[in-house]
Amino acid sequence: MPNKSEVYASVQGLVENKKAKFLEVSDLLWDYAETRFVEHKSADLLAKVLEEEGFSVERAAGGVETAVIGTWGSGKPVIGFMGEYDALANLSQVAGAVTKEPIEEGKPGQGCGHHLLGAGALMAAVALRDYLKESSLPGTIKFLGCPAEEGGSGKTYMIRGGAFENIDICLTWHPGADNNMFSSSTLANIQCYFHFKGRSAHAAGSPENGRSALDAVELMNVASNYLREHVPTTSRFHYAIVNAGGTAPNVVQAEASVLYLVRAPLMAGAKNIFERVCKIAQGAALMTETEVEIDFDKACSNYIPNATLTELMYEVMTDLGAPEFDKEDMEFAEKLRATLTEGERNKSIGKTYNVEDWMELEEAHDAEALATFIHPYHPEFRNVASPGSTDVGDVSWVVPTAQFYCATAPKNTSAHTWQWVSSGKSGMAHKGTIRAAEIMASSALLAYLNPEIIEKSNAELNKVLEKTPYENPIPAHVQPRIV
Repeated sequence: MPNKSEVYASVQGLVENKKAKFLEVSDLLWDYAETRFVEHKSADLLAKVLEEEGFSVERAAGGVETAVIGTWGSGKPVIGFMGEYDALANLSQVAGAVTKEPIEEGKPGQGCGHHLLGAGALMAAVALRDYLKESSLPGTIKFLGCPAEEGGSGKTYMIRGGAFENIDICLTWHPGADNNMFSSSTLANIQCYFHFKGRSAHAAGSPENGRSALDAVELMNVASNYLREHVPTTSRFHYAIVNAGGTAPNVVQAEASVLYLVRAPLMAGAKNIFERVCKIAQGAALMTETEVEIDFDKACSNYIPNATLTELMYEVMTDLGAPEFDKEDMEFAEKLRATLTEGERNKSIGKTYNVEDWMELEEAHDAEALATFIHPYHPEFRNVASPGSTDVGDVSWVVPTAQFYCATAPKNTSAHTWQWVSSGKSGMAHKGTIRAAEIMASSALLAYLNPEIIEKSNAELNKVLEKTPYENPIPAHVQPRIV
């Protein structure tokens, strides 16, 4: 059996052999920049590359039109690599620009680095496949191409459709401004539209005959803001008015809609708050003599960090080290950081989570524009819920799962910004993606060569499920939809 150093050397050599191909895939996904459930060109590209690499390909996997799964090999273990590729609305941006400069105003952009995530996971899957093939070893490798992480919970729909069945472990990563393990939980969430219907009338001539749907939306929002005082402080809910009923103030608005996103550390808590919000909507309809349609959009569960796999991945990450950036990367990163406000530049994950050794490390590297260090792993974060949400949470309830952040953007920059879109084709983004692929493939190979790791990770998940069985949070009648 090869030792760790031999595993790393083998994986890095295999990644090096094909990195140009997968970085081209990453750049093409950046160009396509397709949003939730319309990632047709992106899915077709990934399917084509998988077929070129000898994987059998399933399109519309799990009943999701833009999901794609590539499978190679047979038998146990079955190791999955998750990739994403969806973009964000209204974040069009010229690559490499150091000022906000949309390619086309109002169009999407890869503001969360999912083009890198997808390409990096695919690179890792192919590297592990190449190792097993060259070594004539058994086993099955799956690349799970997952659409609509941004506001669509694509993986949750895929799980409901059976796409994640019979997988032993799943590994993934996420582009970031730092290098650290994804070792905390996340918030479960429920997203739902509330469509109000009333009766139009002349707002001056016969206001008594109108029933305002917009009034109902506004009353609902006011009441829900009073609810904030009476929910746990770890919970969140947000709303956006998606239909204000038109642009004519002298017409009583007969239709109006608002979209709510409710979050809590556990799905049970999210459901509890969601039910209260539904009652508020019904009350707003009663007050305005309108009707309300409660239109469930999507949901996702909280993430369960698998300690066994997370510890393995952290060990590999520290052995391989952070991405190695050059002078050109640092100069570009510093120009992007110069566009941040003072508050943004002073924000860090160490300060956010108030972790002393993280803050000390960040202070020691304060002069660097890119993260050349790795934040220490804290197992106790397992019991802390970060304020965001991800549909990787649902995967972690059905397959032992681990993920990490790898630096692909300047320090202190936030995802969902033009700075991240601008960074998306840069040398720093490519170098971070390559290192991420090496970490994932090496972690998977070590788990393959040491099957007790896979057994232990599954036992750990089963212990959670014995206490709290998994229930898919999206009702069976709800289907993926385009926004």
